[in-house]
Amino acid sequence: MKKTLLLLFISTVSAVTFAQSKRKLNPNDVYRYQSINNPQISPDGKWVLYSVGTPDSAKNKSITDLFMTNWDGSQTVPVTYYGNGGGNATFSPDGKYISFLSSKAVDSIDNMQLWLMDRRGGEAFQFTKVKEDLQSYEWSPDGSKVLLLMKDVEKKDKKSKTKPPIVSNKYHYKQDVAGYVDSLTTHLYVLDMKTGKIDQLTKGIYSEGQASWSPDGTKITFVSNRTPDPDRNDNSDIFVIDAKKGSQIKQLTTWKGSDRNPVWSKDGKYIAYLRSTADDTYINYDQNILSIMKPDGSDVKLLTASMDRPVSNPKWANGDKSIYFLVDDDRQSYISKVDLSTGKIDQVIGGDRSFSDLESNVNGEWLTTMSDPQHPSNFYTISNGKLNKITKVNDEWVSHIDLASVQGFKSKSKDGTMVSGLFFTPAGIKAEKLPFILFIHGGPVAQDEFSFDLYRQMLATNGYAVAAVNYRGSNGRGIAYSKAIYADWGNLEVMDLLGATDYLTKQGWIDPSRLGIGGWSYGGILTDYTIASDTRFKAAASGAGSAMQLSMYGIDQYLLQWNEEIGLPWEKKGLDTYMKLSYPFTHADRIKTPTLFMVGQNDFNVPSEGSEQMYAALKTLNIPTELIIYPGQFHGIGVLSYQVDRFQRYLDWYGKYLK
Repeated sequence: MKKTLLLLFISTVSAVTFAQSKRKLNPNDVYRYQSINNPQISPDGKWVLYSVGTPDSAKNKSITDLFMTNWDGSQTVPVTYYGNGGGNATFSPDGKYISFLSSKAVDSIDNMQLWLMDRRGGEAFQFTKVKEDLQSYEWSPDGSKVLLLMKDVEKKDKKSKTKPPIVSNKYHYKQDVAGYVDSLTTHLYVLDMKTGKIDQLTKGIYSEGQASWSPDGTKITFVSNRTPDPDRNDNSDIFVIDAKKGSQIKQLTTWKGSDRNPVWSKDGKYIAYLRSTADDTYINYDQNILSIMKPDGSDVKLLTASMDRPVSNPKWANGDKSIYFLVDDDRQSYISKVDLSTGKIDQVIGGDRSFSDLESNVNGEWLTTMSDPQHPSNFYTISNGKLNKITKVNDEWVSHIDLASVQGFKSKSKDGTMVSGLFFTPAGIKAEKLPFILFIHGGPVAQDEFSFDLYRQMLATNGYAVAAVNYRGSNGRGIAYSKAIYADWGNLEVMDLLGATDYLTKQGWIDPSRLGIGGWSYGGILTDYTIASDTRFKAAASGAGSAMQLSMYGIDQYLLQWNEEIGLPWEKKGLDTYMKLSYPFTHADRIKTPTLFMVGQNDFNVPSEGSEQMYAALKTLNIPTELIIYPGQFHGIGVLSYQVDRFQRYLDWYGKYLK
């Protein structure tokens, strides 16, 4: 009896201690948050290979290693150690090897190479020694060959230590991370695994991508834009070529928009692919339609045109009688399938959560990635409509965090439009006149979903009510909803953001005297638009934004979009539109909100000039402001210490003005 009471006491104390040990998120949790990616199923269907990115504070970056778990998740084994895992890891068709890409220098060759490792264990070894830029690869179905996608490289002058001048002659001459775009092209090669011989299949001035083998290993499909000037449109098409040197290329699609992501049926009789809805020259506000065709390009069927929702990641089911795919739909991303004999579309599994990745095994069961507001992404199997979790990445860390609760809401904008959003509140705190942060997603063609959101959780667990609002321009509500903001930025979106703020205020959940706003990319742009339209916000954090849109022409990566959507600056109509869309800068004197501006120094997506101009304007007007520029960073902030710094600055800035 005494022993039982003692055990009960210990158990009770442990439970209380664990409950008390839960804490708020803090910026240093960046060093604990792991990423899980690239699930690959073994040929026998019994194992799943995947990569885990683990933060390394000493190296100030995430390091990647490979792991395997069996199909029911009962056994997990590491494949590589100490950050030696490469990219694009997968199994060889016979299941004996694990292959991956790595740039680890061997024999003075430091560009990306194909590596192999015996899946039973042992050291990985470098299989290729190519001089080209190896970007991706795919095993042939019988494992005798490997398809290589490689970009040409420039010849370097080994004698000179001075970098050669950057020469640009392309219309699309800037790209974030890549930098200034060169004129080198990417082509298809086939590597014979027995002899090591590499044959080049394609050449010329056009680039190829998204290549895949036919099931019998005789043909290869790929995607290319072969219009006279590919930089000036998004007209990609699907092509096919025999998998041997000297073969002729055949074009399969002729749609004037985008055709991409070809996926062969298992019997090789059809190719599934994604087609754009519009055939416009620039299709920024578009969404994909799942389509199929025969391998000669005939018998085209548009399978999901009636859904008016973006679809992705199509995969053939065993037997080729149906295709599974992902759907983005009003704060959810779920799995659906289409019956090819009837055209009927059914949801396989959904709910207030977010699915990504989709793979099937030889037994007809499915593997997916799923997260929800309380759980970061992990891998799950699906059998008979039921989910089974097979990985536990971040589980132990998250178990000690008092995560915010999340609920969906809908608000009505002043023009009557219904807008969907998510509302975060600190754990255990009643939603009643809380200090509030409206944190806006980028894109704009994206959406906030019922998924794990470290940014908003960070703010909410530190005492704020936080809202995510899918303003017009977001996806998940149909193409008309996305395209409503075409050439009219900062109008309907601001109306929707303010409408959501009004709704939450009316519910009594947030304190109208302590309102904050912020976001990154288009979220930063909308922050600028909103504080120039309304003075109710007491603090703002604009990340990677822009406001004087005329000054962005030619300095970012969106030259085609500026031309097609906004117009030409030297024509009156275009100039008038640029100036209309530049009102946060031209009316900066209306801004009263203390604003923090942050941006990566090397951002070619939304260059730092946009943040610098707004900072200069507010500084001139004596509005409290700061400008934070992260050295060497692109649109996304990759250095871990800078990510920690950004979170801390959010908390300090909002804390100063809202608490």
